Amino acid sequence: MTRGLIAGIAAMAAIVVASNILVQFLLGDWLTWGAFTYPFAFLVTDLMNRIYGAAQARKVVLAGFVIGILCSFIGTQIIGEFGPLVSLRIAIGSGTAFLIAQMVDVSVFNRLRAGKWWRAPVVSSVIGSVLDTAIFFTISFSAMLVFLDVSEPNGWARELVPMFGFGPEMPLWVSLAVADFGVKLALIFIALIPFKLLLNKLQPQH
Repeated sequence: MTRGLIAGIAAMAAIVVASNILVQFLLGDWLTWGAFTYPFAFLVTDLMNRIYGAAQARKVVLAGFVIGILCSFIGTQIIGEFGPLVSLRIAIGSGTAFLIAQMVDVSVFNRLRAGKWWRAPVVSSVIGSVLDTAIFFTISFSAMLVFLDVSEPNGWARELVPMFGFGPEMPLWVSLAVADFGVKLALIFIALIPFKLLLNKLQPQH
């Protein structure tokens, strides 16, 4: 295992673990602190892809997926005020969303790698973030997938409320999803700065 791959796995592990912890802490009514750490998983994937290639990037994604599953399992065993910290549906949604979104990110980035330096990370991360948000929130909270966990531990997320407190009435999870995607979108462009700086530092010079 190369030093670069080990560093990529370590960075992905740190982001996944931090996000699983920080998602337990609310920031206002629509976000958790985890929303600000998780999007950097795309930064790690894209850096690995640019420097070492798609095959190595996929190994980092798979490592992150395994670590995420372990975190979710631990969360299901910790009982909080309202039951397990992580419900079965959230565990399924989190793992599925991460794996699909990150693997699509790798494929899209690889197709665009010959273009301008910023195009591949921006386009791949936007597409990955759309998939991640849609898959996670649909599996974790939507009414049509209640059969995944008939105990309905996430019923609170389907409560009808004005969107962001003032819009049309929608299930609460819709506001959470839109807010989460907004943070992801903003961080995609902010992450271009460390992406370029790290790329200049880590990419072999010819």
